[in-house]
Amino acid sequence: MDTGLHAQSDTVDDPPAGGPPERPSAVATSGTGTGLAADETLEDYTLRFAPRSYRRWTPMVVATTALGGIAYLADFSIGAGIGLAHGTGNALAAIAVAAAVIFVTGFPLAYYGARYNIDLDLITRGSGFGYYGSVLTSVIFASFTFIFFALEGSIMAQGLKLGLGLPLWLGYLVSTLMVIPLVIYGMKALSKLQVWTTPVWLLLMVGPLVYLIATDPGTVNRFLSYAGSDGDGGVNTASVLLGVGVCLSLIAQIGEQIDYLRFMPPKTEANRRGWWTAVIMAGPGWVVLGALKQAMGVFLAVYILSEVGPVAATEPIQQFRGAFDAMMPSWLVVPLAVVLVVISQIKINVTNAYSGSLAWTNSVTRVTKHYPGRMVFVLVNLAFALILMEADMFSFLNNILGFYSNCAIAWVVTVATDIGVNKYLLKLSPHAPEFRRGMLYAVNPVGVVAFVAASGLSIAMYFHALGDTLQPYSPVAAALIAFVVTPLMAVVTKGRYYLRRTDDGIDEPLLDAEGNPAATTYECHVCRQEFERPDLAACRTHDAVVCSLCLSTDKAGDHVLPAEPATAG
Repeated sequence: MDTGLHAQSDTVDDPPAGGPPERPSAVATSGTGTGLAADETLEDYTLRFAPRSYRRWTPMVVATTALGGIAYLADFSIGAGIGLAHGTGNALAAIAVAAAVIFVTGFPLAYYGARYNIDLDLITRGSGFGYYGSVLTSVIFASFTFIFFALEGSIMAQGLKLGLGLPLWLGYLVSTLMVIPLVIYGMKALSKLQVWTTPVWLLLMVGPLVYLIATDPGTVNRFLSYAGSDGDGGVNTASVLLGVGVCLSLIAQIGEQIDYLRFMPPKTEANRRGWWTAVIMAGPGWVVLGALKQAMGVFLAVYILSEVGPVAATEPIQQFRGAFDAMMPSWLVVPLAVVLVVISQIKINVTNAYSGSLAWTNSVTRVTKHYPGRMVFVLVNLAFALILMEADMFSFLNNILGFYSNCAIAWVVTVATDIGVNKYLLKLSPHAPEFRRGMLYAVNPVGVVAFVAASGLSIAMYFHALGDTLQPYSPVAAALIAFVVTPLMAVVTKGRYYLRRTDDGIDEPLLDAEGNPAATTYECHVCRQEFERPDLAACRTHDAVVCSLCLSTDKAGDHVLPAEPATAG
């Protein structure tokens, strides 16, 4: 189908490093709800492909921004909780196993997001779930962001109580409200925040550990020999797997990494090495630092255990207070510990609020066909997080994370398997990314069946429905079932339910000669804004093109292309 349109420009130079360009002010439109999204500097390409004209950062700036988002101190609590319960040996084994799984599954997702400049929800749509099928996983990811926002907010409130004497309920409120101004402007503000705060954060986090090991080598022996409250000092499978389940609750963190990696510049021969380095570091590589922080959490918890007791030993503010106390004057200890906690909380919770707003907006816009604006869901996500904090979620942290990990593992492994196996090995899943309404089936049984089977059975195992012996194996079951069922369903369905259409009605290829998304711009005839080639499809009723958001908000379906005859029905 020929649209009869000419592109606004044929070439776009590779963008220079630095901040994003200014965009036009919002243009009011009617019927679609897209006027609110026209100012993409504010809305940060919430529901769509991130265009080349906006991606002006270098690979290393994007990587630094993405890695700044993993400054959270929850890892210290997670590692401490596992170590105090099961002993150092089991904790370190669990951390290592979980890190390996997270790295392997995160790699294809990070590559796909950085290469094709789309977030994890848009990846999920075309990787086995379908246009509406991925709404379920968007909600799961959104819940991940407010669960971890609440966890980090709780840690900050503990710091504010120790340093300033604020009651916890007020600390929860402060930690929630203070991120709103920072998250409003998305990547533009977050890149500056993460780059400038990372050196201070690294110094405060790593310095005390190095000092303790250098001045008191006996701390290492005590750490390695700690047996845990439930263990005998040996390594056993059940304890390791219970720890793995808690650690794997972090597997969905790759979604937040991709929310930054989608702003990577095009991959070329000139930047190939730097591009790959940035993607690996900031994509699956986040888990290397995460695993180290979990191990540090075990170390610091054992170090302060005799002084503060097992409950307080899992609190990062207490861990760093104890570490700082060994290396500096007493008057400086608490202020520095509070500074570390506050910097860490701000760095991660602006990311949690940002990514959660993207996930909620994606889901609600598709279901209601109305775009309410990203900021609405920043506030919704913060409200959920505040409720969890006021309910004292920190006291039953491992139970929440252990349950949640089953859903997160099933989702991430399903999508990673579809990309790695179904796309690249079996070639039953389309290689090029697809996320536009009309191009995808509403529901693809490949991913949906695999996800439901994996999460359903693993949750049943987690709640002892299949016996006490199998309970620790629930995360393993979630991963294995998703890994097996995803390609099996692709073979059974012969890949029929991936694409509703193979032709989007625009003659220009989706990808350029180097395999990057084409940068030619066209004007959407609904909202009258210009968008790059991958974000548009031909209109059903006009000799024109329509952007992906206008397609999503088309309640009557007037602009949505019909199914091709070969796939209709």
